[in-house]
Amino acid sequence: MKHIALLLPVALLAACNVHSKNPANDNGTVTINASDSGQVEFNLPFVSGTVKLPEGMMQNGDFDIDGVKMVPGGKITGVSVFAADKGSNVDIAFSAPTSPDQTRAYFLDQFKQKGAEVAQAGDAISGKTTDGDTFTITVAPAAQGSQGKITVHDND
Repeated sequence: MKHIALLLPVALLAACNVHSKNPANDNGTVTINASDSGQVEFNLPFVSGTVKLPEGMMQNGDFDIDGVKMVPGGKITGVSVFAADKGSNVDIAFSAPTSPDQTRAYFLDQFKQKGAEVAQAGDAISGKTTDGDTFTITVAPAAQGSQGKITVHDND
């Protein structure tokens, strides 16, 4: 999860629409939402705003959980981050050219090869990272392959 969080601050330095002194967010939470169109909205305790990333930047973004990369040919289609004092969630939406069964099998096999605690139940794969963060990967059919969502929850 730390790799994902490091990519977004760099992007926020690009040309953006920023409102400092954010009275709407005085509870210390952080939210960041990015779509595949490159539109990024952020809401931090001290600033909120929007950033437009270059076309394709998110789809070609680097994805890595404990050494497991995105399914070959897969593309990131959205990212949502919510962080509070005690815990955070990162949701990553993706599309893949493979069937849901092939996509789930890829992630299950890759995590097992890395020695991660991982199991499949129905349409979802769940496990624990080496840092102790829990994750869930849900995969469903799409017009051309599959679409899914990876959720990583950090209690720190």
